[in-house]
Amino acid sequence: MATIARSLNFPQAFFFGDDIEEPAIDTASFRSLSKMTARQRDTALGSGAVAMLLNEWIETRFDLPAPELPDLGRDASPETAAAAVRRAWELGELPIKNMVHLLESKGVRVYSLAIDAAEVDAFSMWRRDRPFVFLNTLKSAEHGRFDAAHELGHLVLHRHAAPNGQEAEQDANAFASALLMPPASVRAHAPRFATIDNLMRLKKVWGVSLAAMTYRLHKLDLLSEWHYRKLYIEISSRGFRKKEPDGAPREISQVLQKVFAALRKEGVSKEEVAEALRVHPKDIDELVFGLALTSLDGIPNSGDRSRPRPPLRLVSSED
Repeated sequence: MATIARSLNFPQAFFFGDDIEEPAIDTASFRSLSKMTARQRDTALGSGAVAMLLNEWIETRFDLPAPELPDLGRDASPETAAAAVRRAWELGELPIKNMVHLLESKGVRVYSLAIDAAEVDAFSMWRRDRPFVFLNTLKSAEHGRFDAAHELGHLVLHRHAAPNGQEAEQDANAFASALLMPPASVRAHAPRFATIDNLMRLKKVWGVSLAAMTYRLHKLDLLSEWHYRKLYIEISSRGFRKKEPDGAPREISQVLQKVFAALRKEGVSKEEVAEALRVHPKDIDELVFGLALTSLDGIPNSGDRSRPRPPLRLVSSED
């Protein structure tokens, strides 16, 4: 048992706990199964299982926002679905300031991926009427925002169907592009003649990558095919495909920040949380954007467990 625990990097107590229901492959929206190995895929699913275990522990102690995601089905086009989500959430045509905070305010449980592999972009799933999104923090902040919007597309478009396959991925990409860069506003801001310099300024308005901004202008017929290809070649030649220029700060969970702040006040240590879940403390860090590391380390165990669970409610995604 000691050898097994050491090889799999879990405490021995983990193997004596209740069986954990691991997410099935056909319920998770992996961006491209061909880019990752089976080991990377299974590791991501295993991380998702532990995250759901942690989420269950949190929800027994805190009142998290209830899910408010429209069920749009696969009949809706990605552009129409993105517009419907903006109407339902009263976003208008304004840029989305923080994609993670917006998702959490609408009841999506957002966790970071405990996997050191850039091939795994992100994935999402529904689990017992709870929507989950898992983001890979190895990506740029702009890539992470697009991944979050992409996974939202899967959650609202493919809730009753397997969220995999080329068509589903194309739909989720188109949804994310339309959600982050609504057509009316993009047209209003579009330069008469696009250059890398003015696109650099424009991408900051919407919080997207330079490549995504350029592609969106092309899809809205604001760039000719020739002009789009010329800009794309310049973006690649300047290395902006691999390293995003003038990157934005990374978006992290607001809900988890509030959870661990509340736990700190109650004197609950990170080690106690890990012990309750029968995992290592570092596994908690890897799933919560590292927030537990600064919020719980070194806090004495002095909290009164008999107190009622504190309410945790997001009033606005802009808080």
